[in-house]
Amino acid sequence: MAPLKVIGAGYGRTGTESLRAALNMLGYSTHHMREMLFTRDGYPEIFQEAYEHPDHDIDWDKVYEGYDAAVDWPTAEFVEPLLKKYPDAKVLLTYRDPDSWYKSVSNTLNPMANSVMKDSNVEYLNRLHSMVSTIAMDGAIADTERFKDEETIKRKYMEHIEWVKKFVPAEKLLVLELGEGWDRLCAFLDKPVPSEPYPRTNSTEDMKKMAENKDAMLERMRQFSRK
Repeated sequence: MAPLKVIGAGYGRTGTESLRAALNMLGYSTHHMREMLFTRDGYPEIFQEAYEHPDHDIDWDKVYEGYDAAVDWPTAEFVEPLLKKYPDAKVLLTYRDPDSWYKSVSNTLNPMANSVMKDSNVEYLNRLHSMVSTIAMDGAIADTERFKDEETIKRKYMEHIEWVKKFVPAEKLLVLELGEGWDRLCAFLDKPVPSEPYPRTNSTEDMKKMAENKDAMLERMRQFSRK
């Protein structure tokens, strides 16, 4: 279904899963890290190659096949090459206060990357962990020691926000704050406002429950492991 019409520039834990659900309600088919975890082999090694070797010719249509929107990691690390590949796409930058964001990631993504993902006997999950530990904030999301440096991590988070605002042309960019809702999003995408409430998904408690159910998660991902 590529080319992408919508590119999400916001890091994980800024409302990206709710945005994925919202975009799907608006008629898009939306890529998200959740899709790579639970839906299909998401070619994590291609994203890792793109990050480590930005001069390589990456088959973006392959990794986004079946999708016309993409949010969350790994997409958020590739705004520049994706806009070059899909120049007509619009960019959504989800944002939350850096203190709130750091606390949320500390309670969810960072421990998950070091418990659910790390040293798994599931081949596909090892490939995912390699990608995350390379590209998500230059690997800091999956690095316990580096992530403990709260001020540095929050500074990098804000540097990304400011870079996106400067890099993406203003007419192509919408900055959305956590919990904002439908109105500006629908106006920006030229979509009618749904009658249903804006989705609220993937809370910290939801993430913790998912991590606690590690065995079921691993079983679902075994289907993506290559023989």
